[in-house]
Amino acid sequence: MTDQQGQQPTGATGTTSAETDALDPAAQNSPPDELEKPREPEIGQWHTVMRSITSGNALVGVLSVFLAVLVGSVMILFTDEDVRATATYVFARPSDFFSASWFAISEAYSALFRGSIYNTRVDDPVTAIRPLTETLKFAGPLIAAGLGIGLTFRAGLFNIGGRGQMLLAGAAAGWVAVNVDAPLLVHLPLAVLAGMLAGALWAGLAGLLKARTGAHEVIVTIMLNYVGFYLVFYALSRQALLQAPDTVNPTSAPIPDTAVLPDMLGVRFNLHWGFGLALVAVAVVWWILDRSALGYRFRAVGENPHAAKAAGIDVGRTYVYAFLIAGALVGLAGTNQVLGTVTTGVTVDLDAGIGFDAITVALLGRSHPLGILGAGLLFGAFKAGGFSMQASQGIPVDIVLVIQSLIVLFIAAPPLVRAIFRLNRKGATA
Repeated sequence: MTDQQGQQPTGATGTTSAETDALDPAAQNSPPDELEKPREPEIGQWHTVMRSITSGNALVGVLSVFLAVLVGSVMILFTDEDVRATATYVFARPSDFFSASWFAISEAYSALFRGSIYNTRVDDPVTAIRPLTETLKFAGPLIAAGLGIGLTFRAGLFNIGGRGQMLLAGAAAGWVAVNVDAPLLVHLPLAVLAGMLAGALWAGLAGLLKARTGAHEVIVTIMLNYVGFYLVFYALSRQALLQAPDTVNPTSAPIPDTAVLPDMLGVRFNLHWGFGLALVAVAVVWWILDRSALGYRFRAVGENPHAAKAAGIDVGRTYVYAFLIAGALVGLAGTNQVLGTVTTGVTVDLDAGIGFDAITVALLGRSHPLGILGAGLLFGAFKAGGFSMQASQGIPVDIVLVIQSLIVLFIAAPPLVRAIFRLNRKGATA
């Protein structure tokens, strides 16, 4: 209240409230609630990292793999004859059913481990680690192709044309390997560069159509898969192009030794330097995405192309660059198949499904180079260990494909994973 002269009330010391505020500048600039709010303790770096791992998308990815393996275990039970036999009298003797189920699941995944990581049933250490080298061999092209798919994901694009890009890259690398006569130090790098260039140009065509005409990249890349397949098939059916002499089969001549990727650990293992090239690609893509101006443009366009355009970024040119680099990486996977894994020559099935498996690898790796590296190793282990499961336990190798498909299903539905494990939106337990 004010008195009759309009003066403000004074405190016990005779100072008005306005004068008190004038004496304290912080009171003028800060609301009362902020003055009384306690300061939050600083969060350490490792605490932040662990919280992002256990509460972010990484946890959802790990739980997706766990759920896929769990459902795969159920399918293993349905394919096991002893489990089906004990299920007929499960209520009379449930212990037989549970014992047979545990034996079937444990032996299946033990065979997967022995076929992909370490064979515990042999005494020779060199032979025991051979499964690990097989995993790395299968992981090489998966990592390279996954990096290409993941890079386009970061740019807000969907590259579904991995198969066509691998086929064109493998055909170009095979043509250079077969028709060019040069020493090893020249022949092998030339073949690798030819394959990467062919993959880049084939993917860049999709990027150019996207930038100039607005054509949807999913439709374009899918159609380019068919075009690439029939182009390679035509080339393998003409001896003037790629077909081997004195044959009617659609295959090229064997790759000469000067164009074959050398072994990393000696002739006793199938691991070659294609895996080493994939590791180099991981480092290069990490630098591009996280340390270069081009990577910043990729991320900006991927987050919001309209805002990126308003900020002065050429969105169309960024799309073309993204597809060119992605095609080169996928082309490296196709080159890996021809010059390393499939050294008998170029065939129309040289991609071996890697073009589509790379989409799963990129999704599981959250389009991050290190995540794609881990996902590629996991899927390489599935490929290497699946044959061991089938050989030792009689489990269909298609079970591994089902597990891979389930991983995609659960990754594509994060709310489902959070609901199953009772996670809130930040990942903490409810």
